[in-house]
Amino acid sequence: MKRILLAIGLASMFAGCATKYQDSGFTGGFSETRLDENIWTVRFAGNAYTGRGRTTDFCMLRCAELCLENGYSHFVIASAGSETSTSTHSTPSTSYTTGNAYTSGNMTFGNATTTTYGGNTYTMSKPSNANTIVCFKEKPEGAGIAYSAQFVRESIRTKYKLNK
Repeated sequence: MKRILLAIGLASMFAGCATKYQDSGFTGGFSETRLDENIWTVRFAGNAYTGRGRTTDFCMLRCAELCLENGYSHFVIASAGSETSTSTHSTPSTSYTTGNAYTSGNMTFGNATTTTYGGNTYTMSKPSNANTIVCFKEKPEGAGIAYSAQFVRESIRTKYKLNK
């Protein structure tokens, strides 16, 4: 039972470290590049505590908000991609040696113990998503899947309990 509570506690602690919905910064976030009057590439990069689903959702959320901010109501994803960058971090190792010695007559006896700590290697994966979107003033006919920017924004903001 203690292990289960510890696992839940650690999961909760690390979930708080996941990349928040924010402008791109040290811990990740969104950025965009305008390619034409109604076309953007939107990126969302997460940190090592951010899941793939969260980066996908936050990329979609930024697409919806960018669309609405520029006076459009719908968007179509012209291209989408995702990647994961992987890095490793190794902790330094430290060794401690303790010993005892005693003398009996003209003989000395002893023992020593060396203990090493650290030297662990951790692998970190950082997911990211990118969507190139085309925005429209009204729902386009025959343009593939057209997303309602208002619906996407409300749905994802509700899912992650983000302020309106």
